[in-house]
Amino acid sequence: MSPTDTVLRPRTSSPASLLAIAWDLAWRIAMVAAVMAGVLSLIFFPWASDAPLGEKEQAELRKYYLTAYDKAAKEDSEQDTRYVKIAEADAQKQGVKENVQAFARTYGLANKKVLDIGAGRGYLQDVVPNYTGLDISPSVQRFFHKPIVTASATLMPFEAGAFDAAWTVWVLEHVPNPEAALMEMRRVVKDGGLLYLAPAWDCPLYLAQGYPVRPYSDLAFAGKLVKASIPFQIYFSNLAKAPIRLLRYGAWRIGGAQAKFHYRRLTPNYEHYWMEDSDAVNTLDRFEAELWFRSRGDECLNCSGALGGWLQQNDPLIVRIHK
Repeated sequence: MSPTDTVLRPRTSSPASLLAIAWDLAWRIAMVAAVMAGVLSLIFFPWASDAPLGEKEQAELRKYYLTAYDKAAKEDSEQDTRYVKIAEADAQKQGVKENVQAFARTYGLANKKVLDIGAGRGYLQDVVPNYTGLDISPSVQRFFHKPIVTASATLMPFEAGAFDAAWTVWVLEHVPNPEAALMEMRRVVKDGGLLYLAPAWDCPLYLAQGYPVRPYSDLAFAGKLVKASIPFQIYFSNLAKAPIRLLRYGAWRIGGAQAKFHYRRLTPNYEHYWMEDSDAVNTLDRFEAELWFRSRGDECLNCSGALGGWLQQNDPLIVRIHK
């Protein structure tokens, strides 16, 4: 071999250089993830908090629920309004009554005084003997053989600590000022009492127009785009939960004060009830509700760990009130 000949050898990298490459790659991935988390947090952050309703908004809300049940009251059971039919079918499908019965059985409520907030047609009135219902619509009174009070969940006509327990199912997402409702729930339940909170968590923006149940042929071009994007909306909304929950938890731990209840406002559809929660006015996060109660010294009975129900999405929130 002549001196000018070159021997080609495979290049090798030292452990130090491999470590540097791996570190650089991890850093880049972390930066991309941080930027994505920041963007998603800004988009999906629950910016809204309670604000007083105008007279027009209050009138629309009362009129809607009065009309929904009033029609059902005037028609036979086979021709109930679409609102009532969908609500009843969904309740049966998801085992609402069975779940509330299990709650009552587990916590020994058979001989306790219990309030049903947003009682609707009274399908839970026989879960416990000592039952009182509350609903915003006076039209539901015909469905009850037990006490039923017409009032708003944000201003209940009961003394403080009047009940041993209260439950509310698929109601809070329809209350324009949900924190006011939470305060009232906490007020009317006695010290050491129980609260079963089961709204429809995380109502998407597209429910008002019924995009999941309407065919593409029924929609304009913009509507078709919204319907096609639903899987992506769900995916990115779920991705945003972790950073948002971490921010909210961190803010509470650093501030140390009672947490403000945050949520996202929705535009309800009071003209056509396409599907369940087309009339929802808020989208609520379970962890946000848990944080609200914990910051007031209450105890979550179906959460675990320092961050409580961090990974829980749609489970009811069971709280023991400590005043």
